[in-house]
Amino acid sequence: QLQLVESGGGLVQSGGSLRLSCAASGYTLDYYDVAWFRQAPGKEREGVSCISSSGSSSGGSANYADSVRGRFTISRDGAKNTVYLQMNSLKPEDTAVYYCNVRSASGDYWGQGTQVTVSS
Repeated sequence: QLQLVESGGGLVQSGGSLRLSCAASGYTLDYYDVAWFRQAPGKEREGVSCISSSGSSSGGSANYADSVRGRFTISRDGAKNTVYLQMNSLKPEDTAVYYCNVRSASGDYWGQGTQVTVSS
């Protein structure tokens, strides 16, 4: 069974950077689209970014929410079976718990989340 573990969150000042990691076990992440979501207190979970599977016709292409485009970069390292979210120019409104997600034929998988807090 696929297990996802996020890490890399923390407290950072506005304008700072963090790199989140989503490490997988049980499955090879290269075969799947992987998404990052976030949920701020009192708000619904929202999609942040997605990277397509390495084997897809779009071959690892990335998509971003308008709110993070140009500041966040999603990438994958097949050798480490890990997907990253590089977050630059962070803003207080980026404060949330960040989750990675994989949807497969066998289920919808989520990690436990990692807290990102951006102080003004």
